Amino acid sequence: MGLLREQEVEIRERPRFTPGERVRATRQVRNDGTYPGKDIGENLVHKGDEGFVRDVGTFLQQFYIYAVEWVDRGTIVGMRAYEITSLEAATPGTSEIATCLKEGIAR
Repeated sequence: MGLLREQEVEIRERPRFTPGERVRATRQVRNDGTYPGKDIGENLVHKGDEGFVRDVGTFLQQFYIYAVEWVDRGTIVGMRAYEITSLEAATPGTSEIATCLKEGIAR
């Protein structure tokens, strides 16, 4: 069994999700031993569960970790971007760049 090495450094770009954003799990997530009070291998999140991003952090100065509150389960689990998808429809012209251009603000 070979190990895959992720070459992408996510933190060079903006986070894909923001606090308060509604998301859905795209895969089942099990405890790898880092979630307290649950057995290793125990299901933490099921594919299709819905929750809200509470916070955005980083891991190894390379990846974003999204603290997602799974309301139906009453848990908060750290998720990678490929494990969740947004449930909020993007509205054209509401991105931060579009807003800055409209208001003439340079960042």
